[in-house]
Amino acid sequence: MREHQDPRPAEDVTPELLRAWPLPEPSGSKRSRGEVLVVGGALRSPGAAMLAGRAALRVGAGRLTLAVGASVAAQVAVAVPESGVVPLPETSGGSVRGAGVREAAPDLAGADAVLIGPGLDDATETARMLRHASRAAGRDAVLVLDAFALGALAGHPRLAGDGPRILTPNTEEASRLLGREVDDLDADTRELAHRYRAVVCCFGRIASPDGRLFTVGNGDTGLGTSGSGDALAGAITGLAARGAEPLQAAVWGTYLHAAAGRSLTESAGRLGFLASEIVDRLTIELNALT
Repeated sequence: MREHQDPRPAEDVTPELLRAWPLPEPSGSKRSRGEVLVVGGALRSPGAAMLAGRAALRVGAGRLTLAVGASVAAQVAVAVPESGVVPLPETSGGSVRGAGVREAAPDLAGADAVLIGPGLDDATETARMLRHASRAAGRDAVLVLDAFALGALAGHPRLAGDGPRILTPNTEEASRLLGREVDDLDADTRELAHRYRAVVCCFGRIASPDGRLFTVGNGDTGLGTSGSGDALAGAITGLAARGAEPLQAAVWGTYLHAAAGRSLTESAGRLGFLASEIVDRLTIELNALT
């Protein structure tokens, strides 16, 4: 049985709705456009953090830091020269140690938005990481949780602190957060937002804790590709760093991600385009709305 039901209809996200809900006006300084910290990038999947970080920059965030496993930090620094890099201690198997996030304490304290999850691969270490990171992050920093960070959060709504939060589960992760199968995306996304006191973005639905719900049109099947979720989470994080409040950041980011998928479907075909191409398309879709 659902804990929270809301009779209000969902609001369809259209270009007209977004133009009537403009993003904060950017200024010239990279710091004034927001500082993003992405925590992830274990040995087996450093690319996830890189995709998310690049997506944050593509939507206009000003400054990026990637906190990744020490064994891949040098390579990440070369591959993403636009980013600062913080090497994090690892387990013997190459997973990022949860307590190791303290190496990024100054970056956590200074970030406007923090994304935790892309490329992490150890649930126990990620749970430890959430405890440390939520304490070290600034009071007003927006915490965005994706991938393994969502698995760590499941059943523990207070694990990530009480600050502003955005959750970006796929349907499998949403089921873990709920403790049951997802059978009604609209109602279940609303329930997640209420239960975890966070903005929740799940498969084109975006809900706020007060029950407001938005739906974004389908970006077509090609968006179901490796790294696509990292691109989405990074875009949302970048918009939050720019000063968009969590619900606005999630609505705009989800729309831009879907619009990039539709555009690539038209130009490249329904299947076969890459998450890095989604990332690079975000700027074009953003500029089309401003």
